[in-house]
Amino acid sequence: MSIEQGVLYVVATPLGNLGDLSPRAQETLAQVALIAAEDTRHSARLLRHFGIKTPLIALHEHNERERSAELIARLKAGDALALISDAGTPLISDPGYTLVRAAHAERLRVCPIPGPCALIAALSASGLPSDRFAFEGFLPARATARRAHLTTLQHETRTLIFYEAPHRLQDSLSDMCAVFGAERQAVLARELTKIFETVRNDSLQGLCDFVHADPQQQKGECVILVQGAPAPLALEHTIALDSETLLRALLTELPVKQAVRLAAAISGVKKNDLYDLALRLK
Repeated sequence: MSIEQGVLYVVATPLGNLGDLSPRAQETLAQVALIAAEDTRHSARLLRHFGIKTPLIALHEHNERERSAELIARLKAGDALALISDAGTPLISDPGYTLVRAAHAERLRVCPIPGPCALIAALSASGLPSDRFAFEGFLPARATARRAHLTTLQHETRTLIFYEAPHRLQDSLSDMCAVFGAERQAVLARELTKIFETVRNDSLQGLCDFVHADPQQQKGECVILVQGAPAPLALEHTIALDSETLLRALLTELPVKQAVRLAAAISGVKKNDLYDLALRLK
């Protein structure tokens, strides 16, 4: 494989199991001129394992805005660069957004090298609906703000996915119980691809009890997935159901034409439709 010059490669790295670094990712990291990493000490261990000697530069939330200008200049000069985070896919609750936006603003090519992503790995093994989902990242650290944010998601019908720090796991699960209901189905995916991996499907209350009973579950990287709220009845179905109930009640006391006229006036449903329904009910 030969990389292109002047391209920013966004490279996914392992969550824990080093075997998950793809051959393409290894080749890319070995050939670029520079790797921008969230934590250079952490990433240096990964590169040593694969014998990759490409130099590293730190790019994290505290220096990204200033450092991006330097990296964009190198891309415009023709250098190929790679962006990595400590684990998983960059920009997913990790640094890199400012750099990628700046690259696009300069009409520079940004090339993804896909691979591990904690939220997708967790969703694939969760047993919860995966056709539609909403990734919410990390919840607010303060309890009041966290509960307020969860309340805005109370009626969300898509599967909800959160990242959470281990020391806040118990509190977040308790708040989810209070807001979403103790019986709502959920999954704790912890330490994915690592030795002590956990993927547990239970009710929110069951997960609260599980984590409370086992302090080991309050360590490591955590993903919480919550089944979406039941979908509300379609408006048309609700109207039809209410109209039929109303018409049934009126027919017990009134002739068909009068019952239909009153039902149409109250419900807004067309008289002809209600008349046909009345004849069937009769």
